[in-house]
Amino acid sequence: MVSNWIMSELLRVLPGDDERAIQSSPIPPRHLAGLLRLIEDGTISGKIAKDVFQKMFASGEAAPTIVGREGLTQVADEAALSQIIASVMARQPEGDRDFKRGRIAAAKALVGQVMKATGGKANPALVNRLLEDKLSQT
Repeated sequence: MVSNWIMSELLRVLPGDDERAIQSSPIPPRHLAGLLRLIEDGTISGKIAKDVFQKMFASGEAAPTIVGREGLTQVADEAALSQIIASVMARQPEGDRDFKRGRIAAAKALVGQVMKATGGKANPALVNRLLEDKLSQT
């Protein structure tokens, strides 16, 4: 999954066979492992990881260095995300009405608005769960 994505990115930017692409990569294996750890522990999302990978490739820096410097840590604070969800729903009450009418796409649109409000940094699984809880209450 993520490791397949990393390999495909390496092969895209360093064409050739797998072994040559890995050996000629400006990203050392320990830095790739660091990127994978950040994804696995929920510090960054897959979307953020793609951006970090490109920056790692260009700079040779480790993922934690880039994430820390640029403030790319994923937002996983339930209270903060709940407030953002409430704000998005207040601005778009039609999303709640559409969802109650059976339009599942309405929930996806609300998730998109929450992601937009957080600059793509919200934990998508947590946003989905919190939004689902909120929509089932109203």
